[in-house]
Amino acid sequence: MSDEMCKKDIRGLLKTFGVMADEAIVGHIAKNPNLSKLNLKVTLEDNTKYSDESIEKISLEVTKDINCK
Repeated sequence: MSDEMCKKDIRGLLKTFGVMADEAIVGHIAKNPNLSKLNLKVTLEDNTKYSDESIEKISLEVTKDINCK
């Protein structure tokens, strides 16, 4: 796979996630108008089945407080 195609796939994954996450968070806040803050965690989990078990899988977590008021 070319570097350009790889970057396009990564951007597509992140864009899709961003849109879906935004809709879920905004919907949750709308259903719960008394919320003043959310504490959210986004996790990137590598589900690749590597033939070489010595390859370290990607692992990333980001946490953030979201002020709702």
